[in-house]
Amino acid sequence: MSTEPETTQDAEPGTPGADAAAVAPEPAGEGVDRVDGPSGEGDVSGEGDVSGEGAESSGTDGGTGTEGTGSAEGAAQLSEAAAELAAQRVERERIERRKAEKQAPIEAGGKLSGTAADLLAAVRAVESGEKPVAAAFREPEPAPRGSAPEPVRQPRPVTAPTAPAQAAAPEAVAAVRAVLTGAGAPEALAAPVVAVLGEGAGDRLREDPWQLLRVPGVRPEQADGFARALLGAECGPDDERRGTALTVWLLEQAAVAGHTALDAPALTAALSQRSVPDPDAAVQSALAEGEALVFQDAPAAAPPAPASQDDAEEPQERPVRILIGLERYALAEESLADGLARLMNSVPKEDGSAADWEREAASAPRSAGELIRTAATHGLVLHTGGEASRSEAAALLHAARALGLRGWAAAHTSGGRDGFADRLARQEPADGSATGTATGAATVAGLLSGAEGPARDADGALDLDVLVVLDAPQLDVETAAMLAESLPDGARLVLSGDPGVLWSAGPGRVFADLLAARVCPQVASRTPDPGPIGELVSGIGIGELGQVEAPGKEVVIVPVRDAGEAVHRTVQLVADSVPRAIGVPAEQTQVITPGHGGAVGTRALNTALKERLNPGPGRFGGFDPGDRIVHSPAPGRALPGRVVRADTEGLHLDCSGTPVVVPREQVERTVRHGWALTAHQAVGLRWPAVVVVLPGDAAAALTRPWVYTAFGRAERHLSVVHGVEQALPRAVAEVPQKPRTTRLQALLKAQTPTAD
Repeated sequence: MSTEPETTQDAEPGTPGADAAAVAPEPAGEGVDRVDGPSGEGDVSGEGDVSGEGAESSGTDGGTGTEGTGSAEGAAQLSEAAAELAAQRVERERIERRKAEKQAPIEAGGKLSGTAADLLAAVRAVESGEKPVAAAFREPEPAPRGSAPEPVRQPRPVTAPTAPAQAAAPEAVAAVRAVLTGAGAPEALAAPVVAVLGEGAGDRLREDPWQLLRVPGVRPEQADGFARALLGAECGPDDERRGTALTVWLLEQAAVAGHTALDAPALTAALSQRSVPDPDAAVQSALAEGEALVFQDAPAAAPPAPASQDDAEEPQERPVRILIGLERYALAEESLADGLARLMNSVPKEDGSAADWEREAASAPRSAGELIRTAATHGLVLHTGGEASRSEAAALLHAARALGLRGWAAAHTSGGRDGFADRLARQEPADGSATGTATGAATVAGLLSGAEGPARDADGALDLDVLVVLDAPQLDVETAAMLAESLPDGARLVLSGDPGVLWSAGPGRVFADLLAARVCPQVASRTPDPGPIGELVSGIGIGELGQVEAPGKEVVIVPVRDAGEAVHRTVQLVADSVPRAIGVPAEQTQVITPGHGGAVGTRALNTALKERLNPGPGRFGGFDPGDRIVHSPAPGRALPGRVVRADTEGLHLDCSGTPVVVPREQVERTVRHGWALTAHQAVGLRWPAVVVVLPGDAAAALTRPWVYTAFGRAERHLSVVHGVEQALPRAVAEVPQKPRTTRLQALLKAQTPTAD
């Protein structure tokens, strides 16, 4: 698999580009488009888009791709990622420091605390004759168990950040601007360069022009042009600095496609396509500089080498896979593996006897009872199933509450959180006689930030006993690592989700790796999704696209011949047919299409739907009050909402009941119209009616997980605007999820060598 966001035919010639002015990244909105990859944007595999026009990597489309501009907005995204990494490192340092303190030798009782310190004081008191033995060793009354108080959170508008936390020094920006303009590069890159390279960015650029590749949106051919203008005849494709910079850039692009590392042969092949004469030397240079790390992992399920009779007594060498990765994702995977092993090896808190757990399990439906029994004795449990299986997770939290445990659920989206909260409410007795510790639901992002969910204890861990993570396939490796590190010893973690949906926008395939590693119990739901839509989606999950009986028009196929007809029929369905025949209003109907660009991408469909449903002048960046939107505050996050108003503060949005204010300068980059979304943006959400648009030029983009995810977003009605003919059943039957290279499975098996 290629690791570049374009076709391999675009590899540079042997000499870097000669035009220094080409260093300017493509302006937002002017580049060509492609279908959404794992990040909801372009895919690094090099395949084309709906329109076959190339690649776009705008982080505003719900993806993790870098912004297709060299402006300060791209630097803000990098700053957010750097800040998140720094926060993770601080958390790890705190945990390691705590472990070291526990393992350090105790000198003369000086480091004792709690009961140990009291006993030492009592012994010394008896030895000195100050107290009699009985009085010295009398134990105090045990304090009643209590939870940390919930933080008081007043609802208030959330304002999107307008700039990096630390503004670049003016003198540093001026120095970089002089270097850029001297080589014919746009001076607008000065602030982003300083944000990435630091205060000495000007000197670093002079020493190594290819450091410009670290700026989001800058491509290799543009960095080559800048280097040629700056170095002149000294610039060449064999420059060691160029090889190192391209190695790091390719690893970053691989992360956009979901990989946490790359096989060494794949990386060297990609470097060869970029006209690096000695790819192996380039990789070694990056490793020597500490820009990348090398790992040796045994391939999963590697077949044993055949042994002949002559060498039967000699041990057979197991094949080893050489992987190259960035430190950021290597640390995240190792931290996640350690955190999960800690949960698996720690004894779950014994709140309630085995008989109490069995009583709760016996009173629940069959699949829910199995989940409750498994969670009773294990610290980590995997729970698989469709939308209907969420009732089993709700039953588990209800049982935890009855046993006095503090239980919470965390969903990928605010819509998923609110829907699960309704399920929890339906579990409560109608007479209001429920007792025990309250349960609740939050989003994963809100739980980690402290904006939602339980408080933290004195050690910084979440103050809970049971955590159920819904939409587990959407966990990227960094988010999953932060969750694992935030759980206290003895807590129960249940990862619940549908393994058939699209994977996370960020790097990694956490849920799939855990399922494949088989290091902990797995509970498969036996609760089927109801109705014709549930039957259709279940068949897609096993590779079969069959016909289903839909007497209430739950599933409707609308064939179209071309792009113009597809747009026309989509607008007709949303505005007229579905409200009239199904009774679902237009504001509760969601359109899903494979890509953002092209004649039937999200942009074209949103333009047509706005003209029909909410026409207006679009005075504020193309938006009017009442417009449906999707807000992307950070790469990989997509928050559907609606425009409320606009004023001097910015664009005021309502995102699932949460007021959000987007400053004027960020509107174009982070807000799009939302009548039509991609499947990656829609994952984790559901609507009463969904219209899935499959134009003819989208055939190459279809996969079984994409179809499964898009069709599964509908609750009551699904319309399919069908223009791909036999490509749809072929994709369902033959095109699986695109593979990702990760290390988590091998790390988990190393932590639990006795696992199957």
